[in-house]
This record gives sequence, C-alpha cells and structure tokens, in this order.
Amino acid sequence: MERLYIALAALFGGIVAAGLGWLESGETFDLRKFGGSVVRSAIAGVVISLGSGVAGPVDIAVLFYAFLGGAGVDVIGNRLAGNFGNGSFPISSSTEEDIEES
Repeated sequence: MERLYIALAALFGGIVAAGLGWLESGETFDLRKFGGSVVRSAIAGVVISLGSGVAGPVDIAVLFYAFLGGAGVDVIGNRLAGNFGNGSFPISSSTEEDIEES
C-alpha cells in the first residue's frame, strides 16, 4: 500500500506541474498535451515507487520527494518534446532540396 501512495504522489506532482504550465502559457486547454503529462507522470510514479526502498511507514518526506519526481519528469519531458517538435533539437535539418542542390 505504501508504494501506491508514492506512485499517487508522483502522479499528483506531474498533474500539478502540467496544470501550472498550462496556466502560465495562456493557451487554450489541450487535452492531448495534458494527457501526455499524465502518462509521463504515471510512468514516473511506477518507477519511483518500485525503486523506493521504503521498509516502514511512508512519511511526508518520501511523498514530497515522489511529488517532486513526478513534477520533474513532466517538466523535463515537456522540454524534450518541445525540442523535438520545433526543430531546435540538434538533428540535421537538411531537406531533400538541400541534397538535390549539392
């Protein structure tokens, strides 16, 4: 049961980070983006809960670290997804026209 609480804390952290990111952006709500954040946070929650070595009862510090872990995975995941999507990721941006001109 303790692992479930840890996973839920990480999931909640990701949901809070996604909600704050949406409020900060000023864009209309996009369920697809929010759903991606929830999925990333759920995966982070499973990984964090399985990796935790909690032998006794879960205290507030463990839940806080799981919350921060879920929020961090969401924020980093959004940054990586944004870099892949807008062309700023360091991948060759050559097109077929560039290759034909050579």
